[in-house]
Amino acid sequence: MRAILTPDVAPLTGTVIFKPGNELLSLFRSGKVLVSNVPENLRDTPAGRLSDSDQPLMDNPSIIDFMCQDEVIAAAGGSEVLRDHVRRFHCCQFESEEYHHKHYTTLKSGTGYVSLCYTHDNNFRDVHVPQPLQEVAKLNTANWVIGRVIYNLSLPEGHQLNLPELCCWAFLRGLVHLLPEDVVRAILNRPPAKILSGPQKESTILPFDNSGRHIIEEGAVAVKQVLAISVDPESPESFMRRPKRKRWVNEKYTRWVKSQSCACCGQPADDPHHIIGYGQGGMGTKAHDLFVIPLCRKHHDELHADQGKFENKYGTQLELFFRFFDHAIAVGVIG
Repeated sequence: MRAILTPDVAPLTGTVIFKPGNELLSLFRSGKVLVSNVPENLRDTPAGRLSDSDQPLMDNPSIIDFMCQDEVIAAAGGSEVLRDHVRRFHCCQFESEEYHHKHYTTLKSGTGYVSLCYTHDNNFRDVHVPQPLQEVAKLNTANWVIGRVIYNLSLPEGHQLNLPELCCWAFLRGLVHLLPEDVVRAILNRPPAKILSGPQKESTILPFDNSGRHIIEEGAVAVKQVLAISVDPESPESFMRRPKRKRWVNEKYTRWVKSQSCACCGQPADDPHHIIGYGQGGMGTKAHDLFVIPLCRKHHDELHADQGKFENKYGTQLELFFRFFDHAIAVGVIG
């Protein structure tokens, strides 16, 4: 059992008094108790009992609610796979001193399942499932989803899943719009939502939306389109036998490229590097401003000093360009 306790510190003496309450008294009766500083990921967690799971994400109720949504369960493998997972528990998850049958089955609760013996399955089937069992079903689902995410991302067994990894999986499965607002704010380094109190004007009252959809949409709006590409299939030069080549120039786009992260190290870029080689950047010429990648000064100098060595280390310029060009289109800079 884990818990966050709020201490009362006696003045001057330095004495610390913990008030665990009836729910947590068993912590202190069980023997040794480890007291440590609250880790950063639990800094804003209210005092009280935490989940017994080895996964830190299980301590966030909004993440558990996210994992219990139908779309998330479907993306993780489906309700039947979840049921098969719970069926393998071979135990009764209803805590009771009553008789437990030696055979077990599963009972659906909400979008999840609990493992019950035949005795308690008969007690609760076709009637209202008690709140404690509903919570157990949600924890079963969340633990299963975490395991599936770890498997899908090829992470080692027993890995402690963190928030960026969960969001990466949600992005790959098209579930980002379902992420709760506090999770999205944490990922985007946004401050917590302000909770208004007292009398409010009717115009300030908005429909409640616990998802992070509007935060993501705000971020998308913040990326202004820099470049709009048009296609002219009947340009005059295309009908000439020996047309004079024109170099495509767009200072607005190269300024944006320069403001991005270095394609090699992720640090702030210093230059928009124009591709050299591959038929580009010959003697006295320069590649079109479209064929550029952001590089910091260190890696820009490294590329021009030895192109072959650079590409063996970081990948070819075409590979770096393709990834960056795909990013520019995906975020709406190129349209």
